[in-house]
Amino acid sequence: MNTPLHDIYARKRILITGGLGFIGSRLAHKLVELGAEVCLLDSLAEGSGANRFNLNGIESQVRVVIRDVRDEAAVTPLLAGQDFLFNLAGQTSHLGSLQDPVYDLEVNALSQVKLLEHCREHNPAIRIVFAGTRQVYGRAASLPVNEQAPPAPIDYNGVSKLAGELYHLVCSRIYGLRTTVLRLTNIYGPHMRVKDARQNFIGWWFRQLIEGQPLEVYGTGEQVRDLIYVDDTVEALLLAAAEPDSKGMVYNLGGQPLPLRELAQLMTQIHGFGTWGLVPFPGERLRIDIGSYAGDYGLLHSLTGWEPKVSLQDGIARTLDFYRRNREHYW
Repeated sequence: MNTPLHDIYARKRILITGGLGFIGSRLAHKLVELGAEVCLLDSLAEGSGANRFNLNGIESQVRVVIRDVRDEAAVTPLLAGQDFLFNLAGQTSHLGSLQDPVYDLEVNALSQVKLLEHCREHNPAIRIVFAGTRQVYGRAASLPVNEQAPPAPIDYNGVSKLAGELYHLVCSRIYGLRTTVLRLTNIYGPHMRVKDARQNFIGWWFRQLIEGQPLEVYGTGEQVRDLIYVDDTVEALLLAAAEPDSKGMVYNLGGQPLPLRELAQLMTQIHGFGTWGLVPFPGERLRIDIGSYAGDYGLLHSLTGWEPKVSLQDGIARTLDFYRRNREHYW
């Protein structure tokens, strides 16, 4: 893609669902920098990772609407006149999906089809990017995983997220809505939830490091994860939305793959001190563990030129620095 992002997004009207969350807020910061008019929709649901401090520095430059994405009366008027919709709202906790599968279904699937119907009726020209998840693949047969791998989710969250993305793709095919799905993998960086391990393990690891607690690595620690710094993820979202040929497509993101025991060792080294150790898998997590995963992002790269730019070492250092300085807002 040769057109500068500023030329694409300057003065454009943008709606971000889940806008006070980890990725949504980082996206908002970037869009403000690009000169866009940004509206954020978020429910501030308990356990969601939404945090008003995530908007530190741009509070007066964005519009914030505190309502649930399931609230049709609130959402529909926000769609009018928007040029882009970054649809990041979702229930992302895998254990949470097992504890309350109906809520998981309502947020990740039912609300999505309703939102798409409102787009079709009130703003059919809007450009939509949906945040999918690598969880839809389940346990990978081989690595890296490309988009041709069959979906085989192993928990309710994977099922509901797959349904949400399929609604986006079907609406593109049948009605011509300009939708794209990005299947996100292990995103990390400033603004992520670190209160607990509900949403991701690595956020909890950052907190444990800063508090001087040992990192707990489940099982053998040989399971591989590929990590992407949040700003690289934001760039992928922006490029996918700006590229006309990505309409109706699904793309994997991918980062630097590393066994978890090596990741724990690297994090302690960069922090300057700390310990880690292997612990048995908790039973409820073992049942839904996907084993090793690394995404093949070649398809997105071939279309947009996207590839991760922030090294794992640099990203970890930046993230540690952010939470050392801002722990009172995230603990």
